[in-house]
This record gives sequence, C-alpha cells and structure tokens, in this order.
Amino acid sequence: MTLTRRAFLAGVAATAATARPTTAARRREFPEGRLLPPQASPSRTAAGGGPRSHEFVFARLRYDSGDWDYNPKVAANVLNSVVEYTQIPVYGDEVVITADSEELGAFPFLFMTGHKLVRFSTRERTGLKRFIDGGGLLFSDDCNHDITGLYARSFEEEMRQLLSATPLLPRLPRAHPLYRAFFRFPDGPPQTTHELNGWGDDLVHDYLRGHEHRGRLAVIYSNKDYGCEWDYDWRNKRFQRDDNTRFAVNIVAYAMTS
Repeated sequence: MTLTRRAFLAGVAATAATARPTTAARRREFPEGRLLPPQASPSRTAAGGGPRSHEFVFARLRYDSGDWDYNPKVAANVLNSVVEYTQIPVYGDEVVITADSEELGAFPFLFMTGHKLVRFSTRERTGLKRFIDGGGLLFSDDCNHDITGLYARSFEEEMRQLLSATPLLPRLPRAHPLYRAFFRFPDGPPQTTHELNGWGDDLVHDYLRGHEHRGRLAVIYSNKDYGCEWDYDWRNKRFQRDDNTRFAVNIVAYAMTS
C-alpha cells in the first residue's frame, strides 16, 4: 500500500500531537528500494522504525550519473522549518531512494539536485513516470544555477523523453498556487544569494518552471540553486535576517495538500 495525500491528510486529522523540532536529520538509504510500508509501522523501535502514514518524509533521489548527494544539510533545515511554521508531523530522517525503486510511490515529495550529468536508465525513467503520474511531486534544483550548464541541459533532455509535453517545463506564473500554498510570495520565487553574487549564468531567475499533471504540479524545476541556499545547520537560522527556508515550506505544503 502506498502513501497518498488523502491518507496523509487523514493521518494529520487523526493526530493530536504537535510535532517537535528535529535535530540533525540522519540519512537513511534504501539502495535496493526496500522500505517497510509506513502503515505497517505503528511505533518506533530502538533500531529505528519507518515513517508513519501521517508524517512528511523528505525523500532524495539517488541517480548514478551525477552528484545527487550534494548539499547534505538541506533535509534537516527544511524539516525544521516545516515543524517551526506548520503542524505537519515530520519523519526526522532523510530517505534516499532510487528512481526504479518499487517503494518510490510511497513518497509524495522527491528532491533532486546536482551539478553534473543527469542520465536515467529505462527502468529509472519508467519509475519516475509512474511517480509523476501517480501524484508525486519532483523538485529538481540545479546547483549550477544556470540554463546552459550540464545539469540543466541533461535534465531537460531527460524530461523531454519522460514527459513528451509541449511546451517543455513552461514558466510558472506569479499567480500560481505554489506561491501562496503557505506563505505568500507575490513576486514569484525568492532570490538566492548565489544569483545575486553573479555566479552561474549571471542572471537572477525571477521564475520557476514546471510540469502539471491532471491540474497540479508534478515537476518543479529550479535554476536558482535553492539547495546551496538551504544547506546550513538549522540552528544557525537565527543568524539570518530573513528566513530563506520559508519557500521550502510552500513546496512541502503544496506537495501534501494539492
């Protein structure tokens, strides 16, 4: 049985406990794609149980062609922000999973990042297609923050094979529900310091791109390098003038409620 948004929301409604801030998220890797179904884990053990059906899970995509494990602190920081601002219960460990895993459909949200080549096998494409068609949300963030680099060109080519959509990954309008899913961002996606420092293609991208399936976003594609922006210890957030992880909360809220 796979975790659906309906099951997640039902779990939230049935759970009276308020989530507590996570410390540093550990990374749990499932190289063979074997994960105990969340519904089969009513309690945690000393060895560590799987996520419960009502918990948000930060799942990261592992792909062999590139540096999928870049920005290792993103999960802990995002999970802390979800706990800080919302009442969504979270699973404290980052889950690493492959695109061809049989368990991929259990996760409504999937984070993907890197600088290098993106090249999927036939089985991986099939798995991602099934994930997208089944209601999952893939958030792909280019660490090069450009539109002509290796990650950008190879990821877009993979999406061209995967989605068969025209136009491919169009820009999201500023009125898109993503920008008001929790916090309001009337000007579209917030800027990152890496853009402002003139790295990458020396452009500040005032847009995200995406693919919709059955009226909701199934792919969000960013050239803004949010991964590096959110890659710091969550305890250091107090030193930030403005909390730059608030937009991550919007992505999570959209993934879990749309």
